Amino acid sequence: MAAQSLLSESLLGWSIFTFVLLVILAFCWVYIRKFQSRQESEVVSTITAICALAIALITSALLPVDIFLVSFMKYPNGTYKIFPFDFSFGNIQEWAANNETRGQIEDTVLYGYYTLYSIILFSVFLWIPFVYFYYEERDDDNMNKCSQVKNALKYTFGFVIVCVVLLLIGAFVPLEAPPSQNSTQWEKVQYLFEELGSSHGLPALSFSISSLTLIGMLAVITYTAYGMSVLPLNLIKGTRSVVYERLENTEDIDDVEHQIEKLKSKCRDGRPLSSRDRHNLQELEGKLQVLKRRGRHLEIAERNCCTKVGSALRPFKILLGIFFILVALLFTVALFISNLDKALHSAGISSGFIIFGTNLTNPLNELLLALQPVFPLDYILITVITMYFVVTSMAGIRNMGIWFFWIRLYKIRPKRTRPQALLFLCMILLLIVLHTSYMIYSLAPQYVMYGSQKYLVQSQMPSAGPTSGNATFGTTRICDADAPEDQCIVTRSYLFLHKFWFFSTIYYFGNWAFIGAFLIGLVVSCCRGKKSVIEGEVEADDSDISDDEYVH
Repeated sequence: MAAQSLLSESLLGWSIFTFVLLVILAFCWVYIRKFQSRQESEVVSTITAICALAIALITSALLPVDIFLVSFMKYPNGTYKIFPFDFSFGNIQEWAANNETRGQIEDTVLYGYYTLYSIILFSVFLWIPFVYFYYEERDDDNMNKCSQVKNALKYTFGFVIVCVVLLLIGAFVPLEAPPSQNSTQWEKVQYLFEELGSSHGLPALSFSISSLTLIGMLAVITYTAYGMSVLPLNLIKGTRSVVYERLENTEDIDDVEHQIEKLKSKCRDGRPLSSRDRHNLQELEGKLQVLKRRGRHLEIAERNCCTKVGSALRPFKILLGIFFILVALLFTVALFISNLDKALHSAGISSGFIIFGTNLTNPLNELLLALQPVFPLDYILITVITMYFVVTSMAGIRNMGIWFFWIRLYKIRPKRTRPQALLFLCMILLLIVLHTSYMIYSLAPQYVMYGSQKYLVQSQMPSAGPTSGNATFGTTRICDADAPEDQCIVTRSYLFLHKFWFFSTIYYFGNWAFIGAFLIGLVVSCCRGKKSVIEGEVEADDSDISDDEYVH
C-alpha cells in the first residue's frame, strides 16, 4: 500500500509538472505573438523567443522546488521521513535520514540548477546572438543563406570567446586555501589543476553564471525596480477616456490644418516659401499624418469590446493595483531590513556580507515561517513572490523599452515589436531570473536557507514520582543557524549563491541600488499622468503600410 501511495504521488507530481510546462509554453506563445510585428515576423526568431522566455519562467520555478524538497524530507515534529525504499522486498528504510540517499537527492537538485543554468549560458552566448545576427544579415537582399549563416557565426564567435574566458577563470579560481608561498611554481600549477579535477569543473560554470548574474542585477535595478512602481500605479490610475481623447485629437487636427493653410497661403501669389517655412510645413504635415492615424486607432478602440470590459473591471484593477503597491512596499522594507542586518552583524566586505540566519525581525521572513503549519500556503507564497518579480520585470521592460545607457535601442509595442527587440527582451529576462534567487534570499534569508524544516532538541528534566531520575523530553524548533549540521539541510540555492564571496559583496551593494531605483521610479510614476488608451500603438516613425495592417 505504501509503495502504491508513493507511486500515485509520483504520477500526480509528473502530471502537475506536465500541466505547468504546457501552461508556460502557452503563455509564452501568447505573449510573444501579442507584441510581435506582423510584417517582420520570422519562424526562427519566434521559436527562439518563445523557448528563451519559457526557459526563463521554468528556471524561476527552481527556487520554490528547492525549498519544497528540503522541507519535504522532514516531518513537522523534526524527524526525517521514512519511506519504502526497496519495493522488491518491501523493506522499510529511513529514506531521508540516510546520508547517502539524502546526498543523492541534494545532488539531483544541484544538477538541476546546473542543467538549466547551462541552457541559459548556451542561450545567452550562442543561440540568441546567432539568431539575432542572422536576422540582421537578412536585411541585405544580395546575400544568400550560406553567407548569412557565415556572418552570423562570425559575430557570434565573439560571444563564445567571452563564455570560454569566463569558464576558464571560474575553473582556476581556488575555493580552498592555496599552497604556501614557499611552494614551487609547478606545485602551484598542480594545485590549480587538482582543484579543477576534484570539482569536475562545476565552479567554472558557477563563476560564469555568477558573472551573468551581475548583468542581471543591473537589469533588475533598471527594469524590475521601475516595473514594481509603474505596474500598480498604472492599474490604479487607469487610462484616459477614449471619448475625451478623440475630441482632443480632433481639435489638434483642426489646429494643425489651420497652421498648414496659413503657411500655404504665403505662396499663393507665386512667391516661394523660405527654408524655415518649408521645414515647418514638413513638420506640420508629418504631425497631421500621425494625428489622423491616432484618430483611426481611437475610433477602433472606442468600438472595441475589450475597452468596454476594461472599464467594467475598473474597480478590480484599482484593488489589484493597491495590492501590488503594498507588496512592493513590503518587499522594499524587507530588503532594507535584510541589508541593514548584514551591515550590522556580518564580517563585512571580506566575507561577502554573509550572515547565517536573521538577527533583525524581517516581516516577509516571519510571514513565511508563520504560514508553515498550514500546508501549502508558504510554498504558494514563495512561488507568487518569484512570479511577481518576473511579471514586474516584464512590465518594466514594456514601459521603458530596451536601452543601452542613454540610447534607446528598441520599443516594446503590441503587434509592432521587431524580432531583434523580442530576442533582447528574452535575453534580459533570462539574466533577471538569474538574479531573482538572490533577491528572494535577501527578502527571506532564513526561509530560503531551510524552508519549513524543524529539528528535534532532546532535553532532560527531573521526573516527579516514585521513581527517581531524569526524563528525556523532545521539543521541536525551527531550523536556523544554531541548529546541528546533520539536523537541517541547507537549500542548494543558498550554497550556489555564496560560492564566491566577492559576488555576494557586489549583490549586497546592488540591493541598496535597487531600493534607491524603486523609490525614484515610484516618484516618477506618481508624477506622470494617465496613459492613453492606445499607448504605444501610434508613433511618428510608423509607416502607413504597417498602420493599415494593424488597423485592419
